[in-house]
Amino acid sequence: MMVEPDAARVEADLAAGKYDCATCGQGRLAPWGFARHRVLRDRGRVVELRPRRTRCVSCLVTHVLLPTVALLRRRDLAEVIGCALHARFKNGTTRKKMAEDAGVHPDTARGWLRRFVQRAEEIRVVFTEWAHRLDPTLDAIEPRGSPGADAMEAIGVAAAAATRKLWPAPTWGFVAGVSGGRLLSNTNCPLPPPS
Repeated sequence: MMVEPDAARVEADLAAGKYDCATCGQGRLAPWGFARHRVLRDRGRVVELRPRRTRCVSCLVTHVLLPTVALLRRRDLAEVIGCALHARFKNGTTRKKMAEDAGVHPDTARGWLRRFVQRAEEIRVVFTEWAHRLDPTLDAIEPRGSPGADAMEAIGVAAAAATRKLWPAPTWGFVAGVSGGRLLSNTNCPLPPPS
């Protein structure tokens, strides 16, 4: 379950019973320790994270509350990955330059690109739905010439619609939250539909 990056506010909301169980839909989540310690990369800087683990008071299923600065099973911050993908699909940056700017090995950047392109149509559809849900007056999103560029365009339009309707927030935090952290997960983990 994706939550905001402010750990103190997450703790307060958790104590106040503001998180509902995504499994049963009936119970509220209560504190249940912490998930394993994580070390994420931010262009050469280390970001340490220890996500909160919770348990539903009704069905007893446990959940990890992952801050929207991260994506599932990725060692780099969502913003680092997102900016690299944006540079590739919107600006035509080479894969080598993309990896250098992100501070990662070229094979890591290649993996991000491969997974993003594999999921591009699903990403485009989900973020187009989000864009139109957040702003029903939007016209159709213009195609950009490739599945990856079309998906990136849909992400940008949805993030802009979210900023107009809700509040200004980091684009890649929005993307991580909307995708349930699964933007680059393997293809048998579908992105959650707009709710």
